[in-house]
Amino acid sequence: METIAVSNLRAKIMTILKKVENGSIIKITSRGKIVAKLVPPDFTKKRAEQKLIEIGESAKFIDITSPIEEVWNSDNS
Repeated sequence: METIAVSNLRAKIMTILKKVENGSIIKITSRGKIVAKLVPPDFTKKRAEQKLIEIGESAKFIDITSPIEEVWNSDNS
């Protein structure tokens, strides 16, 4: 993630907005402290898709249709 100071943001707003439009996330700092983030409007959906891809790469699929030996008690009382 790119970081930019508020003072630089003012000078480069159109360049920064173009980066965000292309999918970048920009952290905005004031006196060295992060005060905001600029994210693309559909960031949540894209991030969720990326996470699913990451999970899919490391996930292990096992047999979920065969019976198991464990006995479950379905009575909640």
